[in-house]
Amino acid sequence: MSKDHSHNHEHDHDHTEPPSDLALRVKALESLLVEKGLIDPAALDVLIDTYEHKIGPRNGARVVAKAWCDPAYKKWLYEDAGAAIASLGITGRQGEHMAVIENTARVHNLVVCTLCSCYPWSVLGLPPVWYKAAPYRSRAVSDPRGVLEEFGTNLPGNTEIRVWDSTSEMRYLVLPVRPEGTDGWSEDDLAALVTRNSMIGVELAKSPNEVRSS
Repeated sequence: MSKDHSHNHEHDHDHTEPPSDLALRVKALESLLVEKGLIDPAALDVLIDTYEHKIGPRNGARVVAKAWCDPAYKKWLYEDAGAAIASLGITGRQGEHMAVIENTARVHNLVVCTLCSCYPWSVLGLPPVWYKAAPYRSRAVSDPRGVLEEFGTNLPGNTEIRVWDSTSEMRYLVLPVRPEGTDGWSEDDLAALVTRNSMIGVELAKSPNEVRSS
């Protein structure tokens, strides 16, 4: 029988949540810049792609890959995640107060922010729309196994699921289980297996076969 339980904390979000209309403002700015001829749409696409896939979750992927390869770094992550992450040149607002939680064969961790959308932007990039949506924020606590299954993550029945509630004081980065068949892989190759969703905990890291077929 599964053991699903939550770690919930009261917290204040007044000074940390980005403006609720941020996405609309960004779109309006993009349209204005393009309309006025101040920026080439292709160049804008490159900037957005860079943030979403390189500056964003690629940062977290580097952290995970290094932890998989370097036991001393992994220990440092547990003791002082902020400093360990900053040592890789990754800094930024909302990235300072962090904790790393490790998935194992017996325990799977899932991150949610039940009151808004506290999220470590500097290591995970832009928050996905579903992370901020009320159904995820409520069901991740009440039915975490069902939420995981909707993402295609089917865990053994005896796997304990722990739900962590991000706050303005503490944000979480999930360290996924290292995929089998990756012995001897470089950190760069391992980082390609790490996705934003696996660092939130709704999915597992990619298998080597998934990378080869993509």
